[in-house]
Amino acid sequence: MKGAVLYSTRYGSTAQYAEWIAEATALPVYDLDKSVFKLSEFDFLVLGSPVVYHKVMFHKWVKRHLDDILCRPTVFFSVSGAGAGSKLDGWMEDSLPAAFRSHADHVALRGRQNPKELSRFDRIMLIIGGLKNPDRQAAQEEMHGFDFMDRASIGPVVEKVRELQARPS
Repeated sequence: MKGAVLYSTRYGSTAQYAEWIAEATALPVYDLDKSVFKLSEFDFLVLGSPVVYHKVMFHKWVKRHLDDILCRPTVFFSVSGAGAGSKLDGWMEDSLPAAFRSHADHVALRGRQNPKELSRFDRIMLIIGGLKNPDRQAAQEEMHGFDFMDRASIGPVVEKVRELQARPS
């Protein structure tokens, strides 16, 4: 089966994971904001997006292309500071259609946030969010940054891709 890694990124963590996944699986990789491609070219999709302000960044793209996504196997990886669990699940539920959530295999990856690289607006919003966050560890990460990038964490995505690649076309 022929697949591709398609992603959106804001500050580069999702792009880095997409590149690592592409290297590990020999799939082509496309930035949704910069590349030209047709979904119909692919038998399966690997979609990656950061979570920004509690929303999956490419949620509008998913809604526009939902019918094309639903007719092919899909692996979805999200990238955020939050680990897998109820908080992240809630953000997925709030920003992605139910049909997409039930269709795609989701893998939560943790990213990187360097406050010096953020826009002024994003820095201010994270400081405000950190001050309001009752989880003190998460609040410190919001205000001062974090780096959870780990190439080994793509393992579950790579495993799912290899299963799809092994299927007959």
